Amino acid sequence: MANEEWGPLAGLIGTWESGYDGLDVSYHNDLGKIAETPFREKTTFKPFGPVDNGEQCLYGLDYRTAAYREGEDSPFHTEVGYWMWDANAKQVMRCFMVPRASTLIAGGSVEPDDTTFKLEAVLGSNTYGILSNKFLDEVAKTTRFDVTVTVEGDTFSYDETTVVEHVKFPTVIMHTDRNSLRRISWDA
Repeated sequence: MANEEWGPLAGLIGTWESGYDGLDVSYHNDLGKIAETPFREKTTFKPFGPVDNGEQCLYGLDYRTAAYREGEDSPFHTEVGYWMWDANAKQVMRCFMVPRASTLIAGGSVEPDDTTFKLEAVLGSNTYGILSNKFLDEVAKTTRFDVTVTVEGDTFSYDETTVVEHVKFPTVIMHTDRNSLRRISWDA
């Protein structure tokens, strides 16, 4: 399997971990305010493809991630999904679901050899959009998602912002997450 088929996603293949260097800044229901949560993370990216959609040919990474607070064995956040590369359209897409019954597809234009790129999703978009369950749509509506990714050798970092309109908070919440992970294995 030639890694160039995965374009800018090729550098993500493998298993990644961080120490407690991650930082989640979000609304905490139990506190009734915005608070910070340091976390450690483990992410795997397993390559697959090609996936043919008529004239479109995609190569992807099946990914799973889990984030843990210090001293806890169960993750406070998990994701499952796919990162996809469309070489002809020069598009990277990230499709994922969190176990709150919320899902999104973020995407952006990326050159095949880029090591830093940005993806976004907007509520109501037919292409790169956001869906939530009925409860979340009424109580904590996600309206935008942006992530900037950088892959340099055995270091993968991201900085993401999820914009949330929460009924218990007077202004729009800028829920941010950022972390730098190190590749611990090329196997996923």
